[in-house]
Amino acid sequence: MSLRKTTLRESHSEVDTGPLNDILFILLMFFLMISTLANPNVIKMSVPKSKSDTKQKQSVVVSVDKDKNMFVGTKKINPDSLEAALRKYIIEGDSIKPAVVINADSIAQWGEIVKVMKVARKLGATTSATVTGNE
Repeated sequence: MSLRKTTLRESHSEVDTGPLNDILFILLMFFLMISTLANPNVIKMSVPKSKSDTKQKQSVVVSVDKDKNMFVGTKKINPDSLEAALRKYIIEGDSIKPAVVINADSIAQWGEIVKVMKVARKLGATTSATVTGNE
């Protein structure tokens, strides 16, 4: 008796994945294009536009103390060269009038304060004065 082992033929079934790569690539391209076109999180904003050229109003601080010392900003100047020092900060013919703020000591002479006001007005600036007291 001849016993023969019967071998079953195993069939190997394979799926052809060649077209699958093409389909996945087309789907990927489709979703990438659609996601860039339809973005629901975008908020459209309109930026206001001015009709004229706007500039910020400039101001210059002039300080006068009790000893007739004058300071333009933090720089000490000679009272005779006040007009030249203010001319650096004030541009003549500018559309926006600059402001000169005068900080004066309460003991300072008003003649010096009026002198600063006259020079500033001559250069076309508006003036305002504040007095600080010694307490």
